[in-house]
Amino acid sequence: MLFNLRILLNKAALRNGHSFVVRNYRCGQPLQNKVQLKGRDLLTLKNFTGEEIKYMLWLSADLKFRIKQKREYLPLLQGKSLGMIFEKRSTRTRLSTETGFALLGGHPCFLTTQDIHLGVNESLMDTARVLSSMTDAVLARVYKQSDLDILAKEASIPIINGLSDLYHPIQILADYLTLQEHYGSLKGLTLSWIGDGNNILHSIMMSAAKFGMHLQVATPKGYEPDPSITKLAEQYAKENSTKLSLMNDPLEAARGGNVLITDTWISMGQEEEKKKRLQAFQGYQVTMKMAKVAASDWTFLHCLPRKPEEVDDEVFYSPRSLVFPEAENRKWTIMVSKKWGLEDREFSVWPPTWSFMPFGK
Repeated sequence: MLFNLRILLNKAALRNGHSFVVRNYRCGQPLQNKVQLKGRDLLTLKNFTGEEIKYMLWLSADLKFRIKQKREYLPLLQGKSLGMIFEKRSTRTRLSTETGFALLGGHPCFLTTQDIHLGVNESLMDTARVLSSMTDAVLARVYKQSDLDILAKEASIPIINGLSDLYHPIQILADYLTLQEHYGSLKGLTLSWIGDGNNILHSIMMSAAKFGMHLQVATPKGYEPDPSITKLAEQYAKENSTKLSLMNDPLEAARGGNVLITDTWISMGQEEEKKKRLQAFQGYQVTMKMAKVAASDWTFLHCLPRKPEEVDDEVFYSPRSLVFPEAENRKWTIMVSKKWGLEDREFSVWPPTWSFMPFGK
């Protein structure tokens, strides 16, 4: 199956006009300890080792191959229900979660701010206990990370971060799967972040070094990432012998980068800052001029929705842009994050006689 997956991904790359092939699917030595994810919350990638994240991505790639290409029916979550709390609207998070959970036989239950008010009409503690009695897991897309922390503390079921002000881990899993499919390996890649010091960047900072990836960050003055997250990211970079560079020059951050990444300059809840932010981010639009200083094999990522001031059409719709495969991979990675907390049976056996470690090694 691994051989077939490699062929599949290589053909897909060639169809999309890319010359890169998947080259790092290989046999190796047996794993000494099986990764344990069952029952754990997914609040931030800070809480997971590189091996655990690699395992998530391996399972995501396997699910994608078996369901999308082999058309296998895998009702692994039949009889299970997922509570979906959305304080913020979303296209990709909602669709990927509902379709992914349904594909595995589960029943997603969508709750908006009209259905549930976290900490308003009912305390977070009470909400967590009620949801624990009626659902098997909760994915929450909220304004405050602290609300997720309380839910996780009080709930007896897994809590998955669908987005918060501080982190967006399920997006980064999709990003890494997309890059793995394209480049064949994550190790040694240089990620160039050009934009706001927001939740997407924070999640990259909590995980990139664990794969051996370097990170070059350019943000306007006053829009840098959270200092406590920066401090921890510097520690990860030191432990993994990678480079972390923070600056205010977008062209310098793009220099030599394999992956140019940006995101919205104005997140939900920041609408009143629009005029100020648009002025502060002048010069941060990703363009072909910026791409000229990047590595020869550069690609582009954006978690969507995209605004033209963030990246021009020439880059966004170019063959180097991976934004639409990136969006699709939200489904395959979110399926794994839901599956590990609910199911005892493995839908794919982690190889007992060899290790499948394409992600970063």
